[in-house]
Amino acid sequence: MNEEKKGIRLSDSQRLSWLRLIRSENVGPATFRDLIVHCGSASDALEMLPELVRRGGGGRPIRIASLQDAEREMQAAAKMGAVFVGIGEPDYPRYLRQCDNPPPLVAIKGNPEVFRLPPVAIVGARNASLVGIKFARMIARELGEAGYAIISGLARGIDTAAHEASLDYGTVAVMAGGLDVPYPPENLNLYKAISARNGAAISEMPFGWDPRARDFPRRNRIIAALSLGLVVVEAAERSGSLISARLAGELGRLVFAVPGSPLDPRAKGTNGLLKNGAIVTTSTEDIITALTPLVERPVFDDPAFLAPDMDFPPINPPDETDRDRFVNLLGPVPVDIDDLIRTSELHPSVVMLILLELDLAGRLQRHSGGHVSLVYA
Repeated sequence: MNEEKKGIRLSDSQRLSWLRLIRSENVGPATFRDLIVHCGSASDALEMLPELVRRGGGGRPIRIASLQDAEREMQAAAKMGAVFVGIGEPDYPRYLRQCDNPPPLVAIKGNPEVFRLPPVAIVGARNASLVGIKFARMIARELGEAGYAIISGLARGIDTAAHEASLDYGTVAVMAGGLDVPYPPENLNLYKAISARNGAAISEMPFGWDPRARDFPRRNRIIAALSLGLVVVEAAERSGSLISARLAGELGRLVFAVPGSPLDPRAKGTNGLLKNGAIVTTSTEDIITALTPLVERPVFDDPAFLAPDMDFPPINPPDETDRDRFVNLLGPVPVDIDDLIRTSELHPSVVMLILLELDLAGRLQRHSGGHVSLVYA
């Protein structure tokens, strides 16, 4: 696919400011974007963070990533041949950009051109059967021969089989930790081969970050978001692969499942997916047939993502009476932001500013579907 690359490249100083902002305390992807919208740039946001936290009722100063820490992480990336890519830049993965709250900055090691290929994720059991491994290898190889990139998580079993079979065509390893902490350790040689042979490794986590259990669902969301469709080869009833499938469905991606024996616990999850509407997958052709209309559909980018900084009119903060009245509408039970806007009768931009302040102060919990709740100390 030879689509025109869109976007504006960050300057070195902008990239450092972006890295400092996303590494600062209480700043996630949604908060990062809200800060850019409110402040206009990452550098201005860094200056305004203490005041925003104070207005949100923070009980202590927020930890802001230092320039020295950001420079050290940049140096660590350069040392291993990786780069940081911002969401508005041409090399940022296009399907990742289209999910809800995409990471504003990702580290990539390898060939960024692999993200120009139509992507398919293949995931499954770590303790995979020989049949499952052979099937994963077959569909990964045949999808690669058909011009698709294979996305997976570098885990044992199905992930490993999918990566190995697609090395010659293009494969992407999504990391749960930093790019310099590949997991599991026994896949180190595979990790090196991926970036050396047309593929890439990608992570939103800081360099030096050892993956923890709670980081893998976050990794799984990136796997789902990078792909047009996600194939589950083998999965037990409670497995990370089912989390990936659920996240893919929530992102509007196609979910494929390979049927298995009712007597094999590794097929219980995939058979359950089939009962809930996943596409029955017994051959590579099943995947290609379903994805072809999506591959041929043009990709539309949000223009706001194509500029490194934004120019919005400043929002005047609400007075204390309005802020207190709004905060009183919140509680431990999640409520819809649109309902908050209607009930408070405040301008939407003012509501979003108050929520941003509360978020930075650690007093707000964001939920799916545009719902928020108040965090009590």
